[in-house]
Amino acid sequence: MTELRPRGIILTLLVLLAFWQVAASLAKLPLLPAPHQVLVTFYQELPRSLGLHFLASLYRVISSIGLAVLFAAPAGLVLGQSPRLNRVFAPLIYLLYPIPKVVLVPIILLFLGVGDFPKIIIIFLILFFQILVLVRDSAAAIRPELLLSVRSLGAGRRALFRFVYLPASLPAVLTAVRQSIGTAIAVLYVAELFATRWGLGYYIYLNGSTLFNFTAMYAGVLAMSLLGMGLYFAVDALEKRLCRWRNPD
Repeated sequence: MTELRPRGIILTLLVLLAFWQVAASLAKLPLLPAPHQVLVTFYQELPRSLGLHFLASLYRVISSIGLAVLFAAPAGLVLGQSPRLNRVFAPLIYLLYPIPKVVLVPIILLFLGVGDFPKIIIIFLILFFQILVLVRDSAAAIRPELLLSVRSLGAGRRALFRFVYLPASLPAVLTAVRQSIGTAIAVLYVAELFATRWGLGYYIYLNGSTLFNFTAMYAGVLAMSLLGMGLYFAVDALEKRLCRWRNPD
């Protein structure tokens, strides 16, 4: 994984803000307010309604990630250790994995109704298959001689899981979560357009399409972007902490 320096991130952010400022100055349209206007609205709205919408979206994403790791990681380990089970379930995974989960939003909402649970399930489905496939492949790729050497020391199935399969699959779990965050946030936005009054997706749509408060709309977009980036960097930091053998320096 490429190491990113804070200086490079800050410089890129400044370039994007400068580009935004130039575009807003040239367009001179209410649809594209200047960055400082959006930042002022963001800080004004964050302690109020925007903060509550942010917490609602954060709860849904964190719950989805937790459920996906809880169910997909053990399933991937089992399939990776058992070629027979993998042959049975591989066709099902092969068919379901490529389906864009966002198309299931109306169906899930129809069956599960309103509330947080159907929105969590939608994001869960995205993360589940990402984690399942990567963990399964990581567990299956462990060299047989490594397993034989550990078994020769008297290790049983539990010891193999703890000292071989789990450490070998942990990077795959974190990589799958990190790669899926962008898609999960996008699907969260779509899910929060239906049957809810809380969430950043609802906040963005309400201010942009109903109230025509475009600075508040962009403040919501900024909040959702910060949500995605915060989760991405949190998983990145967690991987560096838990998988230190991959980054010895």
